[in-house]
Amino acid sequence: MYQHFFKRILDILISLTAILCLSPLLIIVSVWLYFANEGAGVFFLQPRPGYKGKIFKIIKFKTMNDKKDSTGKLLPDTQRITKIGRFVRNSSIDELPQLFNVLKGDMSLIGPRPLLVKYLPLYSKEQMRRHDVRPGITGWAQCHGRNAVSWTEKFKLDVWYVDHISFLTDLKVIFYSIRTVLGHKGIETANKNVTVTMEEFNGHN
Repeated sequence: MYQHFFKRILDILISLTAILCLSPLLIIVSVWLYFANEGAGVFFLQPRPGYKGKIFKIIKFKTMNDKKDSTGKLLPDTQRITKIGRFVRNSSIDELPQLFNVLKGDMSLIGPRPLLVKYLPLYSKEQMRRHDVRPGITGWAQCHGRNAVSWTEKFKLDVWYVDHISFLTDLKVIFYSIRTVLGHKGIETANKNVTVTMEEFNGHN
């Protein structure tokens, strides 16, 4: 009953309330990033697989500029992320626009994070079960380390959530996620020379 009815009602009520309460912050950050990103835009939109693999466009604050090298190729993440963008990402403010995805029904507040569309053919049958629920702004895997957790462990945590979804589990996710954000744990990977985000999934790692 919770998963198929009350969870969606809570998603609508909480996301709508949060958007209204946080609207001043959303406006300030938008203006801030508009200038910091030097013409690269404020929002990052990207296709992601949702419930049952249905594709939707996720909305996040854009934390990097679009500067390129002499060949026209985008510079590495570490060179494109701005100081403001790093703060927005480390504080998880970049995730706030996804409240509109939740309100629309593409996502839930709590659930497995929606990953790249190109990963879909790489999942095992067990890993694909992470799409049996709506993806979330935060989830069981994120509150256990975010980008610091290996892909194998991340998928195990995602599937565990699918099998144990409940109001109590969601409360635990909220509590652990707040603790993780406040402690800035697992937001970036250990290899600072390559990327400021999780390494790409190749079907094995």
